[in-house]
Amino acid sequence: MGNQAKLKNRWLIAAAAVGIHISIGSVYAYSVMTNPVKDIFEVDGSVIKWAFKIAILMLGLSAAFMGRWVEKVGPRKSGTAAGLFYGIGILGTGLAVQLGSLWLFYLCYGVIGGIGLGLGYITPVSTLVKWFPDKRGLATGMAIMGFGFAALLFGPVMQAFFDFFGVSNAFFLLGAIYMILILSSARYMEKPPEGYLPDGFVPGEGNRVKADMANLTASEALKTRRFYYIWVMMFINISCGIAVIAAASPMMQEKLNYSPMQAAGIVGLIGVFNGLGRILWSGLSDYLGRANTYIVFFAFQVLAFYFLPSISMELAFLVVLFMVITMYGGGFATLPAFLGDLFGTKQLGAIHGMVLTAWALAGVVGPTIYDVVKKMTGSLDMTLGVFAGLFVVALIVSLLMRQLVTKAHKKDKTLQLVKT
Repeated sequence: MGNQAKLKNRWLIAAAAVGIHISIGSVYAYSVMTNPVKDIFEVDGSVIKWAFKIAILMLGLSAAFMGRWVEKVGPRKSGTAAGLFYGIGILGTGLAVQLGSLWLFYLCYGVIGGIGLGLGYITPVSTLVKWFPDKRGLATGMAIMGFGFAALLFGPVMQAFFDFFGVSNAFFLLGAIYMILILSSARYMEKPPEGYLPDGFVPGEGNRVKADMANLTASEALKTRRFYYIWVMMFINISCGIAVIAAASPMMQEKLNYSPMQAAGIVGLIGVFNGLGRILWSGLSDYLGRANTYIVFFAFQVLAFYFLPSISMELAFLVVLFMVITMYGGGFATLPAFLGDLFGTKQLGAIHGMVLTAWALAGVVGPTIYDVVKKMTGSLDMTLGVFAGLFVVALIVSLLMRQLVTKAHKKDKTLQLVKT
């Protein structure tokens, strides 16, 4: 009973997780800084965008390679490390701008900031899955929603800082804000006690939450078929989603004859639906089942990408586009809970990190496929058709995954006996 009194409030742990994700999610507001920074360095915008690509690549790699360390030291230490890396990365970016050094800019924003992104992304997520065995999808969705919504919050803040304080000073200020926010959030983060279950909750008994299929280490997870199924599913969902996000503005102008300003407004709305999809779908996955949620994603997107080019009605086009964006965000947010179901929570942070290598690769592959196919064919219809084909592959893999999960739950009683 004494131990129970010292137990932290799990909803405050969730709030701390949102604090970390809202800070690092500011990376999605990168486009706001492209113009002011390129003018200072006197280079093309595409040169400046390399820092963003490096940051996303480092996010995936550091999440993959430092996942085991995150599990070992616990969320407070890894969250503190994330705050220091990301904060120092942004402060260093200010220095790079002041000195006019492009290489220092890549190093600070891309490499150092990117490591902070990876650590900050996986730290709260594995902790939340352990605190919320009864509401895994909802809990991780809240944190990862913070990552999706951050651009909406920090985009205007960044622009205001650039206007008022100048570019390098704006980075110094932002670096300090991010560092304080992440470090103070990390101080409250902590794993629940071993075997923690919320009051009255027993997995697999009289509720919709089934017991985990297994409780594996990261090395054991790598030897299973389901790890590679989920990797392929995420890779395709992210590649296609990122490609559409990257090409949204020109696509609106081509298909709906929007002005650049109108298209920019839609890009802002994409950020809203990206964030909403994260909480909506991950919360729904607690009821639908995780495997079924991904089947819905892919079945819808096969049709969406195939028919999108032929939709000439403005409202219908936007509804389909926004649905696709909610599923892009929802894929990220449902992932940690799904990994908990498939592999247990023993080394969830490490396994989550390894699957995020799909993001690192997709961030480069998705937009590249879009640009290459569009250039070769000159046709948006053909380009989106290629993505529809990729989603057919993802749909087949997700059906195989559901079959595997169903089979495992049938054997569940035997598994339980083996475990005990």
